[in-house]
Amino acid sequence: MNELGTETRAPDAGLSPGEGPGGLLRVMTCGSVDDGKSTLIGRLLLEQNKVFTDQMAAVRRDSRRYGTTGAEVDLALLVDGLEAEREQGITIDVAYRFFSSARRSYVVADAPGHEQYTRNMATAASVSDVAVLLIDARKGVLPQTRRHAIIASLFGVRRVVLAVNKMDLVGYRQGVFARIAEDFAAFSEPLGFASVMAIPISARNGDNVVRPSAAMGWYAGPTFIDHLDSVDIAGEAAGELRFIVQWVNRPGPDFRGYSGVVASGTVRPGDLVVVAASGRPTRVTRIVTMDGDLEEAGTGASVTLTLAGEIDISRGDIIAHAGARPGVADQFAVDLLWLDPEPMHPGRPYLLKTGARVVRSSITTLKHRTDVNTLAHEAARELHLNEIGLANISLAEPVPFDPFEANRETGAFILIDRYSNATVGAGMIRFALHRASNVHWQALDIDKRARAAQMGQNPAVIWFTGLSGSGKSTIANLVESRLHLSGRHTYLLDGDNVRHGLNRDLGFTDTDRVENIRRVAEVARLFADAGLIVLVSFISPFRDERAMARELMQTGEFIEVFVDASVEVCRARDPKGLYERALRGEIANFTGIDSPYEPPENAEVHIDTAAMAPTEAAETVIAYLKENGVV
Repeated sequence: MNELGTETRAPDAGLSPGEGPGGLLRVMTCGSVDDGKSTLIGRLLLEQNKVFTDQMAAVRRDSRRYGTTGAEVDLALLVDGLEAEREQGITIDVAYRFFSSARRSYVVADAPGHEQYTRNMATAASVSDVAVLLIDARKGVLPQTRRHAIIASLFGVRRVVLAVNKMDLVGYRQGVFARIAEDFAAFSEPLGFASVMAIPISARNGDNVVRPSAAMGWYAGPTFIDHLDSVDIAGEAAGELRFIVQWVNRPGPDFRGYSGVVASGTVRPGDLVVVAASGRPTRVTRIVTMDGDLEEAGTGASVTLTLAGEIDISRGDIIAHAGARPGVADQFAVDLLWLDPEPMHPGRPYLLKTGARVVRSSITTLKHRTDVNTLAHEAARELHLNEIGLANISLAEPVPFDPFEANRETGAFILIDRYSNATVGAGMIRFALHRASNVHWQALDIDKRARAAQMGQNPAVIWFTGLSGSGKSTIANLVESRLHLSGRHTYLLDGDNVRHGLNRDLGFTDTDRVENIRRVAEVARLFADAGLIVLVSFISPFRDERAMARELMQTGEFIEVFVDASVEVCRARDPKGLYERALRGEIANFTGIDSPYEPPENAEVHIDTAAMAPTEAAETVIAYLKENGVV
């Protein structure tokens, strides 16, 4: 017997996750900070006899140093393994624990409660069957509880256990529990959960966790573990075959296989299948593994398929049964959870990863932001850290997909920052936009080459970037004059001039600046397609948007000119008096004062206007154009 009054022995030998009589259940615990998630899991492990004697001795020892329960053993320390977690009394990373009851096996993900670690909670939700939302009976439903409920719903969790914890601290009063259960039921009804089970517990004392509580005779429902044991998820993970190709396996000239994972469904030799993107049919000839061929492979299996005949398949392709092919599109309506401290700006380019495929993308429209307290849809132009919204997204190329509600593997994606490679957002596909399949590029008889040949020049986009007052417009104007005198056909797009017409509806927030450059880049692309040499003079403060503009042009057509001048030099010039007005607070979001400028890292031409006169700078640009065959 241990000091908590229950017997402690080693975990059951020989039982691995998934071998329990009721199958494997993936459970996520979440809630606000200090609601008792780790304590609940510790209690489960202890009372299911999954704690070794030496582990318990270590917890007793650590409780004196890190514990939050006075002289008693702090069961949360069985789960909170990170030093920082123990010192702060919070969970930072997602801690996974395996255990089994008499009826089934469990993988329990203890998700962090602090808002700062919402991305960790979203990761846990994406692979969970049940979400356990803990609520401190003294505090009731909090904004973080609502946020976690929304995220659980977005990421496909359809079953919720509302564990109203610390009932001992409110005198085990039925009225407290009933009020919290009613509040959450009213809030969560629009989220569409298949079931919400409210259970009053005290994780610290063990009430209604594994054994019924004598202190809460008014509660006639199941204990926490009894309810989880009864959750039926049989057949939910089946679905249509979706085999995601991760690499083409060619160890020698006599073998070609396609290695990947069965995201859903079952595949067998002889099955008629198609490649989702092309629709090309073929048959499965073998299912190959290191341990020999298989007669079938089901959800979660990592295998290599061999197919009849030669067929074009590459990493990221999806193989499906003929007649059950996923959709293919390049524009979607999506639910989006933003995970980056930098806001989401519509029009900014990001990398989108779905399955094993990575493509360029951008948010075209943010339809609304969701208020986590009321679920109301709010008008917004950007998303901030941990905010949730509905958006339209556009991809550089079509990808195979399923709506997220039909398949959590092929309907989910993440967004990646192209410079830092950090995950900045996670999303779920609702549906493809209709215009993704009914808008086509119109073939024209006269193309860019023909137009440029008639003018006797090579089209190009010369992109001048730098702070206000650096000399961009002056140098661009001199370069255009020189080109015009030499008989070249040009057009100059200037930041101030464009804002009088095309972009007159845009302000100077970061979101507006992103859209400003997106529109100008598209116009520049059209002018280059007309065969012109286009000069663009914009502050264009962000590298992402300048990279997006470059990618719109053909190789060698985009020439970035960094007109370099420090803020101090630009303030001294201050031709329009803008810096002084910005410093007085009369102009908000002014680049170099209260809005950042990201200088180019590899510009084709770098001009230091503090050391070079405008005419000399213009000659430098002309010289580059001549050396590289533009003029």
